[in-house]
Amino acid sequence: MRVLLLIISVTLFSCGNTIYIVRHAEKAPVEAGASQMMASDPPLSDPGKLRAIALRDKLKGENIRFIFSTNTKRTIATAQPLNDQRSNTSIEIYSSKKDSMDIFIEKLKTIRKGNILVVGHSNTVDDIVNRLSQRTEIAADLKDNEYDNLFILKRKGDSYLYRNEKYGNKSPD
Repeated sequence: MRVLLLIISVTLFSCGNTIYIVRHAEKAPVEAGASQMMASDPPLSDPGKLRAIALRDKLKGENIRFIFSTNTKRTIATAQPLNDQRSNTSIEIYSSKKDSMDIFIEKLKTIRKGNILVVGHSNTVDDIVNRLSQRTEIAADLKDNEYDNLFILKRKGDSYLYRNEKYGNKSPD
């Protein structure tokens, strides 16, 4: 009987992985007269850099094997401190455009071993969470000042258990 329980326990816990989804950390304000490129792709602010370190610290023991980010300075910089702790890996770039999102979601579903971090934007995080979970877990795009959410999807077979945790400094209300 103990052997059977052990086999069932190992099977249940080895059949899943966890996907952590965050919005990029706080971005630097755009200065008056900044170029169009700088205005559309600002770096992280000092509080954003601290939040990226807080994300690294929060996830350092979670066996993150894959990190995905859009190709913007702020998303890559949010993932970089955690990526720097891993060996021989890189941040994989994904497109958040609507026509590419289906492909990205399917790619996430095919990864069965190792945990995943996805860094997105206020208007894409809800789509990723809801499409993976196949339920409305996040009702709308995140607010402009909302940065402290860590959305967690734990795979159980072909479905996901959802929870939301906070990390870093509290976002203003």
